[in-house]
Amino acid sequence: MQIWRVDLQNQTLQQSLVPPAWNRLGGRGLSARILLDEIDPACDPLSPGNALVFSPGLLVGHMLSSCDRISIGGKSPLTQGIKESNAGGTTGLHLARLGIKALILKNHAKSEWWILHLSINGVRFDHADEIVGMGAYQSAQWLIEHYGSQNAMALIGPGGERQLRSAGILNLDQEGSPTRISARGGLGAVMGAMRLKAIVIDSQGGEKTDLVDEQAFRKAQKAFVEALIAHPQTAIYRDYGTAGVAAMCNAFGALPTRGFSAGQFENIDLIDGDHLRTTLQERGGEAQTTHACMPGCVIRCSNVFAALDGKAVVSPLEYETIGLMGSNLGIESLDIIARLNWLVNDLGLDSIDIGAALGLAARAGLMRFGDGDSALKLMDEVFQGTALGNAIGNGAAATGKYLGIEEIPVVKGQAISAYDPRAVKGTGVTYATSPQGADHTAGLTLRAKVDHLDPHAQVEVSRNAQINMAGYDTLGACIFAGFGFASAPSALRDLLNARYGWEVEENILQQLGSETLRLELEFNRQAGFTPADDRMPQWLCRTPLPPTAAVFDVSDEELDTVFSSL
Repeated sequence: MQIWRVDLQNQTLQQSLVPPAWNRLGGRGLSARILLDEIDPACDPLSPGNALVFSPGLLVGHMLSSCDRISIGGKSPLTQGIKESNAGGTTGLHLARLGIKALILKNHAKSEWWILHLSINGVRFDHADEIVGMGAYQSAQWLIEHYGSQNAMALIGPGGERQLRSAGILNLDQEGSPTRISARGGLGAVMGAMRLKAIVIDSQGGEKTDLVDEQAFRKAQKAFVEALIAHPQTAIYRDYGTAGVAAMCNAFGALPTRGFSAGQFENIDLIDGDHLRTTLQERGGEAQTTHACMPGCVIRCSNVFAALDGKAVVSPLEYETIGLMGSNLGIESLDIIARLNWLVNDLGLDSIDIGAALGLAARAGLMRFGDGDSALKLMDEVFQGTALGNAIGNGAAATGKYLGIEEIPVVKGQAISAYDPRAVKGTGVTYATSPQGADHTAGLTLRAKVDHLDPHAQVEVSRNAQINMAGYDTLGACIFAGFGFASAPSALRDLLNARYGWEVEENILQQLGSETLRLELEFNRQAGFTPADDRMPQWLCRTPLPPTAAVFDVSDEELDTVFSSL
């Protein structure tokens, strides 16, 4: 495999062998290594000093279930620290088939907007004039018509073009829809600053990545997939997707409700996983209760939400969006939530940060909680690029500042996810201490066997979750792949040894995760972060959350120990 470095200013490609220090990293870990090695951590994220790194994980390229994710890394315009945002879809698989271990984008195009075309012949720059300003859905359709449906693509919407700080990078799913979004951290704004509208990955003529011992790999693959299929959580996620978590969070008193003012929503039965599944079954047509976000996945936790006429609206409708754009806004209609989700996707923005921003707008009296029409009108402000719309498009931190609100649900400038940290305190520890900023995917503790309200039982739980998640992100594995790896503990070791000819042990996940976190923490240290940045907003530490009356009360001293022994 090779490293491809593309200079966008000079429109050149440099192909090189993988440096030895990078060989045993992929995905999030490799992204962190490259960023620490090749950019100044103190740079302005929207300046030519930043870089974007597209890195398939160590297991990507073999259609191994739940293990073909793409990691995209750079310095975040939201957090001002390191950021990795990953997604399913086909981008990672096709990069691997071109033999690309990492695609590194540097510098800014001098003028005009471009489409970067990758193939076995190298790179080509095509003018993007016809699709600049187009929404993500229309842009993706144009790209498919002009380049072919057999290609993978990564693109930005109008939000990325405008360098809105909640902008993500959209990847196509198997059906060609730009719905697998590397949404968090504002990396779409970085791509917009580069004046790069889209990347087309044509892997025709490429080959599957080599296996040192194919027989051993297939044996380990069989053990992993069988364990994954047999795990009871696989069936639950196949039937209900991530929306199944809504009722669980509501029961814990951790569901964001009306601008994070409560942890339970009285109409949860109208937006939870059960109701979503029933709705999709009744509507039929293009609705799908289960759907794979990447080729070969046996879990199929995605879905396709359809309107009353059976026409598809958005895919997928996830728990995070239901929490932040549903209960957090007091909205009890899945149809309204799905419409908001489509609008956010079309702009190419992060539904978590936008949902949190809309909640702040409601608290400021700019919309009524529960009024879907007023939420849609605010999204129109984002489309129009008004002063208020730009504030919302820049995320919760910018919106709170614009509206003069002090109680803003962010850590390191990034909105917290749909797990209130006062009621799930281990995830709160993750929000506070992760080098990624507030992000549930950095280390969710919801299923940990612990009293979630006990402030003294959370540090170790969060540390372990963060290490494991960083490991999965380095592999290119979905967190749900962990059900299979936990049930077949030798499978991961055997897969890596058979793929690369290594001799790793069963604790390789923790080794990869720990190394990745060390790299990220060092990047942030050089960017100017101190322990004072690893803190929860004070209002969450003093404002009780109904119905449990919980506050986030994990001490600063304990927070400072999370990575002390890493």
